[in-house]
Amino acid sequence: MIDFHFHSLYSDGTDAPEALALMADEAGLHAACLTDHDTLDGIPRFLAMQPHVKVKLLAGTELSCKFLGRSLHMLGLLVDPADATFQTRLKELRERRDDRNGRMVARLKEVGCPLELEDVQAHADSPLISRMHFALALKAKGYVNRAQDAFDRLIGDNGPAFVEREELEPAEAARWIREAGGIPIVAHPGRFYRGEFDWREPMAELQRQGVEGFEAYYGEYQPAQQHHFLRLSEKLRMAVSGGSDYHGANKPGLKLGVGRGSLRVPDAVLEDLEYRKQRGA
Repeated sequence: MIDFHFHSLYSDGTDAPEALALMADEAGLHAACLTDHDTLDGIPRFLAMQPHVKVKLLAGTELSCKFLGRSLHMLGLLVDPADATFQTRLKELRERRDDRNGRMVARLKEVGCPLELEDVQAHADSPLISRMHFALALKAKGYVNRAQDAFDRLIGDNGPAFVEREELEPAEAARWIREAGGIPIVAHPGRFYRGEFDWREPMAELQRQGVEGFEAYYGEYQPAQQHHFLRLSEKLRMAVSGGSDYHGANKPGLKLGVGRGSLRVPDAVLEDLEYRKQRGA
């Protein structure tokens, strides 16, 4: 099995990259790809564990795009972490995130939930702040009972304190990833529009924009969803990938490698992705 979607404390996870490498090894995985949001900063620590584990450790990231008026996440799998151009582009994305975070602090004050940016940063183990860290700060201040309540009531996509940030177009994200030697993959399409979405034509359009595949296997999919996306991949002749979307304590109940317990991403997924990477080199 493999797991090509999980997060460390360098974005919105709670585990160190070294711990994730050991966990992947203990889970008996054949390969694991760390995919923190908008950064590769945890990758050197993750890859440095290779001499100590049997699992194959690989580099990735997760970028936010705008598609059909909604946020769409794009995984960049098997990217070259030494690619200077890609690193510069990721820095630009983090600067956009920082701008959005400042505006969200102001919006929260307007709706009666005052926070300082320092309150949010206190819940992050790296400079990168995500909405998960906002949710944890809102819970710590007593504005919500659970982190999920913060998304439901305040900072979710339609919440009164939500602030959009300038996001990439899918074609641009796919190009960045390909130019960094990686494979652009749509993350968890089954969650788009709360899962109530017909992906047949839109996925074909993303394919025309340079996207090579999507997550047919995902830590929170129901069996019918997995079956649906596997059939769609065959129809469109697109790559598939899969992962747990493990975030440690920030997403209780999800385990690396197996998600909610039934996730099984076959090794053949890696073989196909590596073939596509070599073909595109």
